[in-house]
Formats: sequence, structure tokens, C-alpha cells
Amino acid sequence: MTSRKRLQTVLNGQIPDCVPVAPDTSNMIPARLTGKPFWELYLYNDPPIWRAYIDCVKYFGFDSLMDGYCPILFEELGEINHDLKEYIIFRDENRIITQRAERAAGKYFWDRNVTVYDRDNPPSYIPACKLGFGNVPNHFEEVSGQQEFPQGEALLRLVKDELGEHGLVGVFCGTTKLLQNEEDIYAYYDDPAPFHALRDEILANSVKRFHKLMSLDIRPDFICTGSSGTLTTQSLAIFRKLGLPIAKEITRLCKEHGIPSHVHSCGPQAELVKIMAEETDLTVIDPLEIPPMGNCDLATLKRLYGDKIVLKGNLHTTEVMLRGSIANVIAASKRAIDDAAAGGRFILSTGDQCGRDTPDENIFALIETARTYGRYLVE
Repeated sequence: MTSRKRLQTVLNGQIPDCVPVAPDTSNMIPARLTGKPFWELYLYNDPPIWRAYIDCVKYFGFDSLMDGYCPILFEELGEINHDLKEYIIFRDENRIITQRAERAAGKYFWDRNVTVYDRDNPPSYIPACKLGFGNVPNHFEEVSGQQEFPQGEALLRLVKDELGEHGLVGVFCGTTKLLQNEEDIYAYYDDPAPFHALRDEILANSVKRFHKLMSLDIRPDFICTGSSGTLTTQSLAIFRKLGLPIAKEITRLCKEHGIPSHVHSCGPQAELVKIMAEETDLTVIDPLEIPPMGNCDLATLKRLYGDKIVLKGNLHTTEVMLRGSIANVIAASKRAIDDAAAGGRFILSTGDQCGRDTPDENIFALIETARTYGRYLVE
């Protein structure tokens, strides 16, 4: 089977030739493999991080479930703001700092946050005051030399063509998390009404976006509707009020239109798996992290929900993938396959994103174990 066919088979609840293997290498490893300063990818699109990711997939040879790594935006839905631009406010040999501003009536309206582009790490979005900058920069320069790419369906076509038979391309639609930080938590408890209104607005916009995606000649292979840390900045009760109604509707629409749906949510996830398996039409969930970052036991989740939902996970990204030996990776991979591969509906992966310095040989060992130890014996 090709990687694309193998993943389609598993998402349809059938048995492939072997356990699909899709380590989370969303951005740090692809950026490192280019040998360029990370700001070349994230700020200048040279290459864009989605292309570096596809090159990473081909280098390692895994089954890519490309879950929203390329933003597919539509001007007609108001998702592209041509008046919002990024300006460089600081640079040295190790980092570039930018601030966004919208210009109207001859005035600049500055974002209170800045983006820090490090040489060897992904960008960070930080309040300007925490780095000693004011809300209005003392000096700035326009970003020039950025590589240009199409938007909307044309970009989706390009990404799917470049990934080809190496996997499936997902596009974001909806969310599972509305409270993003400490400030949001306090604001919610002071007055939840604005967040309820925001939920309704996001849901309405997500439904419009879904139907737009379904109207395209080139459609996504699956829909991503998760958010990192769903249950880290939201309690379970708040998730049920804010995120779950969105997830229920988007996954229902996905089932109705015959397209798989996907939730990525790092952090504690055991209760989220239960809810998604029993109360939504979700197809696949990851990364199912183990303690201390998460609270998932793969064998237990397989026993309870393995006939309802595809599980994707969950080798520890630090102790096993980053610091472990090849033998450690093989042993952990075999254990995950033993815990969850029976009957299909399982994708071997990592418990969130592999760190930048994860040894290549460990990723190759993960893939090889899936291809050999993870083979299905189908009569």
C-alpha cells in the first residue's frame, strides 16, 4: 500500500497491510533539516514550513497525516486581511523581532504582541512589554523578500500535489478551545457571556468555512478541528460549554459529507477521548500523551474506545524519542503496537511534536518497527 492508501484504510475502520506510522514532526525537525535559520522558513517562506514538512516526510518515509500545517485561507470568508502587515522592530545575529500593524486613515494600529523569530527555534508570540518594547515601536522597517504563494484552493492543490501518495492533507475548521491563556481564564470567570457569544460566532463561521471547503474542486482529505491543550486552559465543564458544541457540529458535518475528522490536543486527554468517542462523530484523535504531560494509557483507551475512534499515539517525545536509544524506541513502538493495533483503528505516532534535536535514527527506528513488527496477518 502507499501511505495515502494505508491511512485511508485505517480511517475507514479497515485493516491495512501494516500499522501506519506518523510521528509528529510538524515543524522543528523539518526546519532543522533545511540547515537554514528558522526565520527563513517562518518569516520569509524560504521554504515555507509546510514545504519543509513535506520534504521531511519524504526523507524519513512515514505516513503523513498532515494535520493543518498549511493555512488554507479564503478572502471571500474574510480570512485574509491585506491591511495587516508585519514590520521588523529588532534584529541581531540570533533573532528577528516583528510587530504587526493595521494601517487606516494614515495611522498605524499596532498589535500589543510581538513575534520573536529565533535562529534555531520556532517563533514565539509574546506581549511586547515582556521584552521591554512599548506597544508602539520606536522604529520599524517593512519585511521584504518574502516568498509568495497562492491562497485558498490553489494553495491546497499545490500542497496535495507535492505530498502526493505520501499521505493525507488536513485543513483546519473549528476548534476545541476558546480560553487560550491566564487572562482568558480570569475574564471567563468574571463574565462568561462574551465567550458564549464568541463560541456562537466561531461555530457559525466554521460551518460557513466547512461548506466552502466542501464546495472546492480540490477538497481536503480530512478536517482538523482540535486545539493544543484543550483541557489545560479549560476545565472539563468549560470545554463542554465552549468547545464541545463546535466539535459536535463540525464532526457531524464531516460524517454527513463522508470526510474524516481529526483532533490534536496535547496535555491531559483521557476524558477528551471518552467524550469524543461517545458524544461526537470524530474519526481520529491524538497524541494521547502519557504522564507527566498527559494522562493517557493507550491499552485502556483501546479497550474502551478502540471500536469507535482511531487512536494515534503515543511514544514519549523526550524520554524515548529525544533521549532514548534505538533499542528504547523499538521497545516502546512494539509496546504501543501490542496495546492498540489489534483490529485496526490505530496509527503509531509520538506523544506530541518531536523535539528539534531528536536523532534521525530514532525516527527511522520507529518507522521500521511499524513496517515490520506492525504488519497485519490478514487471512
